[in-house]
Amino acid sequence: MQEIPPTLPFHLQLLVREYGQSTYQLIQGLAQIEDVAERTRRAAGIVQMMLRLRPSLRDVPEIQTRLWNHLHALAGTEVALDAPVPLTPPRLYQAKPQRLEYPRQAPKLKAYGRGIEALIAKALTLTDAAEREQAATQIGRTMKFLYRQHNKENAKDVTIIRHLGELSGGQLKLDAQAVADQGLFELAALPTTAASPTPRPSGQSSSRDARDRRTDRPEGSTSFGNGGSNGKKRDKKRSKKFRSEPQQPPQ
Repeated sequence: MQEIPPTLPFHLQLLVREYGQSTYQLIQGLAQIEDVAERTRRAAGIVQMMLRLRPSLRDVPEIQTRLWNHLHALAGTEVALDAPVPLTPPRLYQAKPQRLEYPRQAPKLKAYGRGIEALIAKALTLTDAAEREQAATQIGRTMKFLYRQHNKENAKDVTIIRHLGELSGGQLKLDAQAVADQGLFELAALPTTAASPTPRPSGQSSSRDARDRRTDRPEGSTSFGNGGSNGKKRDKKRSKKFRSEPQQPPQ
C-alpha cells in the first residue's frame, strides 16, 4: 500500500486515514477529468462509497455536506465540482487553548474536599438567618456522609459541628442537642416492613417436623411396623424375578 505523502497537511492526512488510501487515490484521479459534469458524477459515486465505508455516519445530520467538503479538500480547492451542497474550505484552529488552572491549595480537611468549602462559602453569603441555618444543616449532613465514606466509621454529631465551625471560621453554628434530638444529620432511610410468617393450616405439620419424626424411627423399620424382615424377603423375591437369564447363542 502506498504511504501517505509526508508533504500533505496534517488535517488532510487525518482524512486519508479516515477513508483509506484507495479512496484518496480515486479522489486524486478526479483532477484528470476535464468535463465538469463527468467529474461531478464520479465524485458523487465516491461520496456514496465513503458513506458505505463508514456506515455509522448515516445518522449524522447533514452528512452529505460533510462528505462533499471532505472530498473537495482532498481533491484540492482548484478542482471545480457542481456539488449539490455548498462547498467550504476546512477551518483550521491555530490558537492554542487556554491553560486549565488546577487548585494549588489542598483542602483544609481532606475528608470533605474542596466542594464542602465552596458550599460553606456560598452559605456565608446568605443574609437570612433561617436560610443560613438550613444551609448549615444540609452541609453538615453531607459532611457526615463524606466522613463515613473516607474513614469507614461513623462520626459523632459534635465532631461534624466542630469541623463545620472550623471550615466556616466560626460563622456557621448549630446546636448539638437539637441536631441529636431531631436527627438532622441522618439521611432519610426507606421504611422497612418485616416479613410476617405465613400462617400454617391447623393440623398440618411442617416438613422439618416430618423429617424429625422420620429420623426418630428405628433403623430397618418400615411403615408397616413389621421390622425389616418383610422388606428383606421382598428384595430377595424381586432379585430372583428380575435376574437376567444367560443369553443363548442363535440356532
